[in-house]
Amino acid sequence: MTLSDVEIIEEMESWDGFAGALRAEDRTLFTEMLRLCYQYFPAMQAKESPFPSEALFMSLLLVQHKTIVWLLGEFEKLKDKKDEGLAV
Repeated sequence: MTLSDVEIIEEMESWDGFAGALRAEDRTLFTEMLRLCYQYFPAMQAKESPFPSEALFMSLLLVQHKTIVWLLGEFEKLKDKKDEGLAV
């Protein structure tokens, strides 16, 4: 059985209490992190599991991994620019 829209939305909303207990700056980041998961809604629906949190966690991990990969790419670009400057 795949996850329904309602199950996914309920799971995401179930984290409101956690978000509310965070400091304001962390709450903002956490809320944004959850918002980014909505882009993976179709993939979360495809997950066959009695635990909707698994699909949410996998989406969160994917968002984090994409950010890390992007940051590494930006770091490499800056490093290359610095190395080019030194070679002149």
